[in-house]
Amino acid sequence: MALFDCTCDAKSGSARALTFTTAHGDFHTPMFMPVGTSATVKGITPPQLRELKSQVVLANTYHLSQRPGEDVVAQAGGVHKFMNYDGPMLTDSGGFQIFSLADTRKLDDDGVTFRSIYDGSYVRWTPEENMRIQEALGADIAMQLDQCPPYPATREFVERAVDLSAMWARRCLAAHKRSDQTLFGIVQGGMNLDLRLESIRRLREIEDESLVAGGRRFGGFGIGGYSVGEDHETMFETLGQVARALPDDRPRYLMGVGNPTTLVRAVGEGVDMFDCVLPTRTARMGTAFSSQGRMNMRNAKYTRDFTPLDPECTCPTCQNHTRAYIRHLVKQDEMLGGILLSIHNLHYLLDLMRRAREAVLADAYAEFEAEWMASPAAKDY
Repeated sequence: MALFDCTCDAKSGSARALTFTTAHGDFHTPMFMPVGTSATVKGITPPQLRELKSQVVLANTYHLSQRPGEDVVAQAGGVHKFMNYDGPMLTDSGGFQIFSLADTRKLDDDGVTFRSIYDGSYVRWTPEENMRIQEALGADIAMQLDQCPPYPATREFVERAVDLSAMWARRCLAAHKRSDQTLFGIVQGGMNLDLRLESIRRLREIEDESLVAGGRRFGGFGIGGYSVGEDHETMFETLGQVARALPDDRPRYLMGVGNPTTLVRAVGEGVDMFDCVLPTRTARMGTAFSSQGRMNMRNAKYTRDFTPLDPECTCPTCQNHTRAYIRHLVKQDEMLGGILLSIHNLHYLLDLMRRAREAVLADAYAEFEAEWMASPAAKDY
């Protein structure tokens, strides 16, 4: 397969199993991407990521451009060599971080001016500058600069975000030149199906115009602006129609979602890729995913429980440590507690998507989803 080829290995209803080729190897969907914001997945070493069978790791353009700076990462040989991770990587644009800090940024058609959270200095990003930074970082997949509206937001505000994101998508696609890196466009539109479909129409029009002019197309599509405060049922009112309106021959990436049940349901709606800080963030708070639902490891009932964290799990944490020991670490605020729970939670989501792929390949996804929704694991999500 050529670089950035996407092959559909199987379908089961709307669920898909894809293989996508990058310069750092193939990845297979459905899949979950651990978040390595500053070129590190918190508490997890790169060898551990490989042991967990992680495929794509996500890093953050905003944070890396501020500390240590994209020039430092580029001098190291790119983000892969900088963090010594040899698998595929993706950099988000940093747009979400900018737009979540509404009181410290100024937005206009040409770009955004924001105040650094690190030193208070003012930084100016245009779509072209954002592409320059992501090309310097050198991940396999870059994301366009976009505007992510909050929830709730007025229709007028969301319309403006769709317009701006489309304008910036055109400029990002024109500016992006690195041949060993592909660019994903991003769909916006809030909870409004018509605006979502309009955003998709514009992205397809932009890449059609680019191809006619001898340019490039998007390697895949992010679905942004969900999981920003709405409840899950509100998201699912439109998510499936949005996912299935995207081109069938490239990955569909639901951005910032890591709830296990949401992943299972979203795969059934035609989504391929996910990322979220949830598994490692909740781990640092002492919470474990499990086949029986969420487990608060601060709970006194685990004090003398010398069984594995989750008897159904094959991760290194569950194979080597007891609930009693993990509770002890968590109660003592020992960093090892968060590390062991992070290993487990990441394994949980990575393995969940592995099993989802197996179900698609067996043309049994509806049965897999129904079994999951009826299981104790789904009760807390």
